[in-house]
Amino acid sequence: MALIVHKYGGTSMGSTERIKNVAKRVAKWHDAGHQIVVVPSAMSGETNRLIALAKEIMPQPDPRELDMLASTGEQVSVALLSMALQSLGKKAVSYAGWQVPIKTDSAFTKARIQSIDDARVRRDLDEGKVVIITGFQGVDDKGNITTLGRGGSDTSAVAVAAAMKAAECLIYTDVDGVYTTDPRVVTEARRLNTITFEEMLEMASLGSKVLQIRSVEFAGNYKVPTRVLSSLTDPLMPLEEEANSGTLISFEEDTHMEQAVISGIAFNRDEAKITVLGVPDKPGIAFQILGPIADANVEVDMIIQNQSVEGKTDFTFTVARGEYAKAMDVLNESVKAHIGAASIVGDTKVSKVSVVGVGMRSHVGIASQMFRTLSEEGINIQMISTSEIKISVLIDEKYMELAVRALHKAFDLEKA
Repeated sequence: MALIVHKYGGTSMGSTERIKNVAKRVAKWHDAGHQIVVVPSAMSGETNRLIALAKEIMPQPDPRELDMLASTGEQVSVALLSMALQSLGKKAVSYAGWQVPIKTDSAFTKARIQSIDDARVRRDLDEGKVVIITGFQGVDDKGNITTLGRGGSDTSAVAVAAAMKAAECLIYTDVDGVYTTDPRVVTEARRLNTITFEEMLEMASLGSKVLQIRSVEFAGNYKVPTRVLSSLTDPLMPLEEEANSGTLISFEEDTHMEQAVISGIAFNRDEAKITVLGVPDKPGIAFQILGPIADANVEVDMIIQNQSVEGKTDFTFTVARGEYAKAMDVLNESVKAHIGAASIVGDTKVSKVSVVGVGMRSHVGIASQMFRTLSEEGINIQMISTSEIKISVLIDEKYMELAVRALHKAFDLEKA
């Protein structure tokens, strides 16, 4: 049978009762003859609790020590899950990332995986054991424990699956797959049976919280078949039914039927718009504005520069709402006078709405249909950005949910 990697999120590991259910599910897959590696997150809320403790000691904890602390949450999870499997009569062994080892760089709190030595894990699998590895963490070349950043357990699981050439990586969450949009906004939202890695990457980057964006990048780069499915179903449901549930993230070349034009509507409330007014329209002006923003470690999203009028232009871009104050400070302190801008204005009451689909490559008229739909709802578009499989617009945040519902209906996404 196949080598399968299971990943369970914090909600799935949220209590000893849920951990027992995870053990029953894993045991079912093992009983079917599969080799199983499990990568769990810390119990729900545990990482936040640990970080809060650190900040009670000092407001800005040392990153190395913060990683030492935060990594303990996953160690609790793997040990408890191993015990739960042993109580079911399964041979199981748990490892911290440094014991495998999962090698990373030394960027504490946001490390990136460099390599995985799977020899120890393969020996255990060959002996019939279930192997449980901490997600979210690894070790650098100096022996320091590192963590991969929030949501890093998804990345850990996909990386292990890639290193071991697993047949599939199953990401168990508290939702039953990837939907055409957030069902809390559109009640008719439909679960997708399949979605391409490109579409999933766009959806994750645009605010979908189903998968951490780095894990999607990793899965796409290393061609790891990945499925998102629910851990809140009956752990003893028939294996064949479970193996075909949820949403399979696939490769476009593996899709034999013609793709739907649009696969989903993504949105992001966490947007702020900044406009630098009356700047000289000359070479290098964009760099003079955005260079200091990048130096302040503020990420820019949408960008637009207006047509020049009498040698002056306006330059507009968006940032995450939480970075708005920092970006405005940078512009007012070090950019405005230097470039001779007339003024700097901002707006934190904006949202981004996007249509995503690989079908855009072979269908025309998507943009016009999107813009017509928004126009019919009286929604003004402030900015537009596009990629080969995505069109995003910036709108007033009070119209965001209306826009999502209207676009979902306009592109018939409620229909299978």
